[in-house]
This record gives sequence, structure tokens and C-alpha cells, in this order.
Amino acid sequence: MNSILILGCGLLGSSLLRKIKYKKLAKKVFVFEKSKRNLKKIKSLKLPCEIVKKPEDAVHKSKLIIFCTPMSQYKNLILKINKFLTPSHIITDIGSSKMSSSKIIKKNLKKNIFWTSSHPIAGSEVSGPEHGTRDLFNNKWCILIKEKKSNVKHIKFLEFFWKKIGAKTVLMNAKKHDKIFSMTSHLPHLIAYNLVKSAQDFEKRQKYNLIKFSAGGLRDFSRIAASNEVMWRDIFFDNGVNVSKAIDLFIKNLNHFKKDIHRKNNNSILKKLTQTKKVRSKILKLKQDINRPDFGRN
Repeated sequence: MNSILILGCGLLGSSLLRKIKYKKLAKKVFVFEKSKRNLKKIKSLKLPCEIVKKPEDAVHKSKLIIFCTPMSQYKNLILKINKFLTPSHIITDIGSSKMSSSKIIKKNLKKNIFWTSSHPIAGSEVSGPEHGTRDLFNNKWCILIKEKKSNVKHIKFLEFFWKKIGAKTVLMNAKKHDKIFSMTSHLPHLIAYNLVKSAQDFEKRQKYNLIKFSAGGLRDFSRIAASNEVMWRDIFFDNGVNVSKAIDLFIKNLNHFKKDIHRKNNNSILKKLTQTKKVRSKILKLKQDINRPDFGRN
């Protein structure tokens, strides 16, 4: 295709940019980025793109438009580009929750324009274009949201696009997507943030130099808790109903563990520990991680 417009060029946006240029999927890639810090990095890294000061400046030149910003920026960007959009434009995003953002899209996007949401299951605790890599999406799942009124041609195009980027695609509706990722992604991040906060509170209360003696568990949770705070605030708010239900289930199970520990219920706690340990084997079997000590960090 001739041109692609990427709105937001942080970790994921810059990784897409790198892979698009490497695979020669477009003759030109336009980038709109409002962060001065990110703009400075993009220029210093000499990333292969044309930076535009206004997103609307590149809309008419681009067949594919990819929203790579925090979801709280969607409405403002839609309103900026709305009058320049045509039914031939293929619009997608990489947001981690879909139900609430789809309402914003439907409410603000002008009629006869199609938006086909994507969610590549890729990322890191680091953010910014300097951390982007063209291999970020390799062998990762990319969820494409398909609803009754979805444009089938656009879905087919995006399936082709994400496969060229290196991802594996699967179709899902927004409701199912948000339920699944409230448990597999959103709750784990919330737990990580809360655990690190609990460690900080414990350190203040006990006046121990706790962080200095971080064991592997706290260290690994701190990596997740170092993720972009604006992005995760938007996800927690956007998928609030499902995240709240996941929190309730987590608290229920945590209280069961608490009772087992208090009562020294050997059989019950061993059964739980044995059952949950099997999940790791399943993840490895599905090739969602590598089977190396310390998660291959060494």
C-alpha cells in the first residue's frame, strides 16, 4: 500500500513502524505523536517515518490508520480526523479493552466509517520509541474484534496485515475479549501494582529497608508494576466492570488461602498449590513462554 498513519509512537507504535518498514508493507509511514519527549527520541533514532504536526494532515494520504495512543485520547483524535475520513479508510487500534472504547468510537465516529479493533498481545514494562523492536509481535496473538456490523473486507485486510507483522490472528467479539483479558492481563497488572504498593506501605510502617532485600517474587512483580501508568489507568477504567468482578473472585480465593493457612489445612492447601502449578505446564505447552530458569533473563 502507499501510506500508513500511526497515531502515537511509543513502544508499540514504534515497533509497528520498524516492522512495516522492514517488511516493506508501505511506501511511506506517517506518524503523529504529541509527546515532545517521544518526538525527540523518534528524531534522534532516525526512525523511518514522516512526522506530521496534525493527524488530519496525513489522513487523506493513508489507507490504513492505526491508533497506538492511550484509549483516553481516542475521542479527541477521532474528532480531529473525522471529516477527512472515507469508507475506504481502514481504521484499527491496539487497545487492551474494547467494550467501553467501542462506545466512544460509535458515538463520535461519523456514519459509514468502519473501525475494526485489534489487540496484539505484546508489550513490555518499558515505554517509549527507544524501546521499540521490529520483532515485538513475532508469534504473538493478535485479537481482531468481529461484531455483526463489522466490515468483512477490512477484517480480511487486517488479518493479512498482522500476519505480515509476525502475529497470529484470532477473531473474537468485544464482550468475550474484555472478560478474558480482565483475568489474564488486567487483574495480574492490578495485583502487581497493589503488591508493590503493599511492600512500600510495609516498609514505611516497619521502618525496614525492605526493597533492598527484594526476593524473586517481589522483583518479578515490580517489573510488571513499572508499566506505563496512563495506559493502565485507561484499561482499568475502560474495563472496570469486568476487572471488578475479577477482583472479587481473587479476594474470595485469597480468603480461602488465608483460612487454610490459619487452620493449617494441609490437604486443602496442597491441593490448591498442585492444581495451580499445572497452569505453568499448560502455558509452556502452548508456547506462551520459554522453559528456562529465571524466565531466560540470564
